[in-house]
Amino acid sequence: MKAIVKIEKEVELKTLVVKAGVRYYEDGTVNGIEDIDGDLIPCKHGELWCPIIDIDSGVISNWKQGVKAEVHYKVCDAGSYYLQDAEGNTMLSIEQDYVPKMMCPKENGYGDYIIMDIDENGQIANWKITLDGFIDED
Repeated sequence: MKAIVKIEKEVELKTLVVKAGVRYYEDGTVNGIEDIDGDLIPCKHGELWCPIIDIDSGVISNWKQGVKAEVHYKVCDAGSYYLQDAEGNTMLSIEQDYVPKMMCPKENGYGDYIIMDIDENGQIANWKITLDGFIDED
């Protein structure tokens, strides 16, 4: 007989992989310029904004050096977020759901917005790690 069981174990999380369906890129600026169509923001793939964030440092590893951005993106439930270990295995995820709290270190995004400032090295200002939204509190 086979059965699926839930096993709890402690894991070291390394990265947060984001795949966000941004509704209005023009609400953000890149190097001080309004990014009307999302053509200026690094980490955009097709219609998705896909930063890969080092959990401990808050640095976006796939960021284009020298670019600064003020991100204020309405995503609502059009985003997926994957917390991965050092080998790239997804340990926790949120799929096509609200924006997790850690994606809005600048101000409260109310589960609908990604709000952050990113410097020329890909460092997210005031980065704070929280698992709110990834782990049920029940």
